[in-house]
Amino acid sequence: MPVFDRVALLGLGLIGSSIARAARACGAAGRVIASDISADVRRRAEALGIADEIAATNAEAAAHSDLVIACVPVGQSGTVAADIASHLKTGAIVSDVGSVKASVLADMAPHFGPGVHFIPAHPVAGTEYSGPEAGFAELFLDRWCILTPPPEAEAGAVGRLATFWQALGTNVETMSAQHHDLVLAITSHVPHLIAYTIVGTADDLETVTRSEVMKFSAGGFRDFTRIAASDPTMWRDVFLHNREAVLEMLGRFNEDIAALARAIRWGDGDTLFNLFSRTRAIRRGIVEIGQDSPAPDFGRPHPSLPLEPLPRPYAADSE
Repeated sequence: MPVFDRVALLGLGLIGSSIARAARACGAAGRVIASDISADVRRRAEALGIADEIAATNAEAAAHSDLVIACVPVGQSGTVAADIASHLKTGAIVSDVGSVKASVLADMAPHFGPGVHFIPAHPVAGTEYSGPEAGFAELFLDRWCILTPPPEAEAGAVGRLATFWQALGTNVETMSAQHHDLVLAITSHVPHLIAYTIVGTADDLETVTRSEVMKFSAGGFRDFTRIAASDPTMWRDVFLHNREAVLEMLGRFNEDIAALARAIRWGDGDTLFNLFSRTRAIRRGIVEIGQDSPAPDFGRPHPSLPLEPLPRPYAADSE
């Protein structure tokens, strides 16, 4: 039996299209109705067949649905809530997928009446790609989905939403919206900000050409560019809507960077070695709990050596 008979997904980017695929694949939804403000995205989603029905508007998709999930950048959450509020059935559960929760709670909750259960959520999963073509049903397998229900939320509604996300393959955790924003500031938001900054700095260097940056990029820089390729609209909204927690974590990070700079300046190898040992242990812990691959180089494929040695086109001139 499906967890919900009718699920509405408002927004068909990576997360929305992945939920649609996963919910249909595992039978968590009897029927999936999807919408997007972009007519082009709606046409592409319909051609992909990722939902049972593509609605022309968010209100049309939300009407008569048992679960409505706003899969939009957090800056659009309040507008979406206002659009659908008068069309929701009594007893409907409304949720979202944003990586900021306190501002979403403040922007969306005032629009819903007492007959609607509003339970914000954040599936901690994603890639650097976006759009309906980027989604895939396995995105949420063995990942975490954090629910941040307000204090007045009905336990039964929270339980049904948790069951839905578990059916899609996630582990479910519940916490307050404020605590979520602090945790995600250090585990996701500040790392993205650092990645955007490092890649931007490399692009601005006058003494290094862009071709050299791309050609000689080591593994660390390549990983930063993957993070920095994430959707700019989504991440702009994340930083604007979680500014307090991000600034708090950035303050701590700046202090730690200053201490690291002093250790390098004064040749304090013990401080450097102790820090690198601690951070290496964190990486091992992430792998041990199944949150990343233990394969070398993050499991990237590598070409095999050719059977015959390749000719070497370059040789140093000799006198």
